[in-house]
Amino acid sequence: MNRFAGALAGLCLAAAGTTAVVVAAEPAAAAPACSVVYRVNQWQSGYTADITVTNGATALSSWALTWHYSGTQSVTSAWNATVRQTGNAVTAESLPYNAALPAGGSVSFGLQGTYSGTNAEPTDFALNGVSCGDTAPPTTTTPTTPTTTTTPPPPTTPTSGPPPAGCAGAAICDDFEQQTGGTPGGRWTVGAANCTGTGTVAVDSTVAHSGSRSVKVTGQGGYCNHAFLGTSLGSLGSGAFYGRFWVRHTTALPTGHVAFMAMRDTVDGGRDLRAGGQNRALQWNRESDDATLPAQSPAGVAQSVPLPTSTWSCFEFQLDGPGGKLRTWLGSTEVPGLVVDGVPTPDVDQQWLGRAWHPAVTDLRLGWESYAGDADTLWFDDVAVGTSRIGC
Repeated sequence: MNRFAGALAGLCLAAAGTTAVVVAAEPAAAAPACSVVYRVNQWQSGYTADITVTNGATALSSWALTWHYSGTQSVTSAWNATVRQTGNAVTAESLPYNAALPAGGSVSFGLQGTYSGTNAEPTDFALNGVSCGDTAPPTTTTPTTPTTTTTPPPPTTPTSGPPPAGCAGAAICDDFEQQTGGTPGGRWTVGAANCTGTGTVAVDSTVAHSGSRSVKVTGQGGYCNHAFLGTSLGSLGSGAFYGRFWVRHTTALPTGHVAFMAMRDTVDGGRDLRAGGQNRALQWNRESDDATLPAQSPAGVAQSVPLPTSTWSCFEFQLDGPGGKLRTWLGSTEVPGLVVDGVPTPDVDQQWLGRAWHPAVTDLRLGWESYAGDADTLWFDDVAVGTSRIGC
């Protein structure tokens, strides 16, 4: 399975429940000036921020924007920039496709995070090490008075707002209702690094588990027909976390190996940990050594279950990288053949535990990959990832 490539689209944030701060700098003779618009949309324990940087009089071949948070804010994912956080210091670096920033040019990126208490906007932005000045905004911009939203905006907000119902305290939560184009954008990127074909990924307004939108994956047969959408997990993927999504598909899982979810494991040489099916039942697969969970013996396959067709199914998992453990639920019922508990069980995880396994994953990808001629059409909706079980 392959890592995603391609640009991430910007995220359109809701007007309700948002604040904005503009930081501007006076032109400097020896260094570029800059201005930053930071618009935040927050709910009780999380937030997203849409950030636009406007360069001054000196063109840049690459850029890095830095700032400090004053509270407990923790960045969990980002799009259109590589965002790193150490303590309360944050650095957002350009990507190859948006590195060039001409004089007077602007670039936008976004991030998602968690917080507790207050969520004050940063005020000490610097572009390539040059301060963007004080926080006094021009008279034509939004006032800079910070506000804190302690309750989510109304659920009718048409663009990015609070997490959808049923997300508990998840750090990542998306029901795709914010999507306005035909291809998933915002935190999501679509594609595969080097093996794409005729499979497609699109926003669908005719089928949904909740609301009026989902993401439809038209998965084709053949090895090079990979079709996925994915999002960064940020620091979540290096610890123990839970994932949950609803999936609907049209064709029963085949005898051959297929995958509908993948996560890149940095500890395993960048190879993928993937979930899908084989022998007509759900399975996990480790790309690096092709280990399967459960073992593909009759007794092992009997410990798994098929994925029902033409109905929405709730797929949940817990990945504990430091502990080397994995649990899986379908429709809130744990699947015994899809459990790694650290104690080798014949026909289940004995092969899996043949070597040390402590994954640290970087992303979550949903879609379709077939290693033979098996095709399927799938819909995904209500995706959530967090540090506690989210449930169905």
